[in-house]
Amino acid sequence: MTADTADRTATAARVDVLVVGAGPCGLALGIDLARRGVDALVVEKADGLFPGSRGKGIQPRTMEVFDDLGVLAGIRAVGGPYPVSMIWRDGVRVGEHSMFDPAEPTEDAPYNEPWMVPQWRTQEVLYARLTELGGRVAFGREVVGLDQDEETVPGGDGQAGGPGGGVTVRFASGGDVRARYVVAADGGRSTVRRSLGIAMTGETVDPRPTLVADVRVTGLDRDNWHVFPPREGDDEGGFLALCPLAGTEDFQLAAQFPEHTPPEGVDLSLDGIRKLVAARSHLAPEDVTEVRWASDFRPRAALADRFRSGRVLLAGDAAHVHSPAGGQGLNTSVQDAYNLGWKLGAVLSGAADPALLDTYEAERLPNAAAMLGLSTSVHRGETRRGDATRQLNLAYPDSPLTEETRPDPGPVRAGDRAPDGTVGGVRLFDAFRGPHWTLLTVDPATPHPTYGAGVYLVRPDGYVGWAGASEEGVRAYAERVGARDVRRVG
Repeated sequence: MTADTADRTATAARVDVLVVGAGPCGLALGIDLARRGVDALVVEKADGLFPGSRGKGIQPRTMEVFDDLGVLAGIRAVGGPYPVSMIWRDGVRVGEHSMFDPAEPTEDAPYNEPWMVPQWRTQEVLYARLTELGGRVAFGREVVGLDQDEETVPGGDGQAGGPGGGVTVRFASGGDVRARYVVAADGGRSTVRRSLGIAMTGETVDPRPTLVADVRVTGLDRDNWHVFPPREGDDEGGFLALCPLAGTEDFQLAAQFPEHTPPEGVDLSLDGIRKLVAARSHLAPEDVTEVRWASDFRPRAALADRFRSGRVLLAGDAAHVHSPAGGQGLNTSVQDAYNLGWKLGAVLSGAADPALLDTYEAERLPNAAAMLGLSTSVHRGETRRGDATRQLNLAYPDSPLTEETRPDPGPVRAGDRAPDGTVGGVRLFDAFRGPHWTLLTVDPATPHPTYGAGVYLVRPDGYVGWAGASEEGVRAYAERVGARDVRRVG
């Protein structure tokens, strides 16, 4: 540690966890840490929350996460189901298309289909919950660099940096912040990831640029997702789609352009979008009355080579970027946060060894890699939006935290998502809700229709960590993973 770094460290404001980025990932992590009593600060370089729709689909598994985090009612109140797609050609409706394979709710999976919520609304709900729990977001705080060390903070109290070191984060303006851990949730162009020198490996999913915008439009009903395929012989190429955004007066516009289109060829202005809509649909330019937000991108898939460097961890788009097809990105990002929150809480409280944080990368990197493959497959029309995109089948069978001790496991095994259901008159999702672990016992004499029989120690993020025929061995497992707060059911 240089003298300059030591001086900056000694005078920095101190927190246990600094979360960089106030998107869905950062806000969800802030909520999870706040309810665990962790002193955390979320910082965001923008002056406010993200203003656009971008990620608008909340998958069933994320609905379960939001149930636990206390935001499900708010999310349901500001969203709605996805509409059926209506195909147009030359101003005539020529057919309907369902975007998703249908699924009925069941006792073990009560949330069956994606719920549409514009990203800006999702972030408003998460932000309100975070502040309700006493959490903090500092806007206008742009990270420009950081320094890690493995020494106690000079002149410190042994808490914020703590024995063993910490991270000093520098900003474009304002004082430094010293944290025991930093989580980079600052998007695909993550400053933190680049400061660490962590590379991303990936590929171009589609070389054609895509425009996405939130617009106000007249002349279309709000009962359908309106799709305008390319006209035969149209030199513009690509399609146009206008999806009514649930809970708003807006439509989300999406359009593709030819591969050779230069950056300046995608016009994000009101006039440019009016011309685009008029050229590709039966609508007149003046039917587009307002552009509220617009952006363009070329879809690609890339994965960070590592999700951790010392006391800094990557989450969300800072760790994985993807095609928006299939609605996987926001959901995977929130689930990164959900996986990491309880682990940070256990380590910071002293309940678990810091090595527990190594399991974050072990679990989430393979999961993200699979998500990238799925999103790319959906984008290219090779996979429909169905069971895989609902994310209910995601599991951690090979995790170092997974212990299945039964020689003949039942339908639910260690590493699996813990399904909903009723045991002894208690709804399981009600029992799981909160930052604790849950020890679920199902009597072999009356096996459960979903779980079968056995003893299950359910992690705070809703996955079965340990499973056995009896409680023998569960105590040793609980001590290893820092499961001090355990509630019993059954």
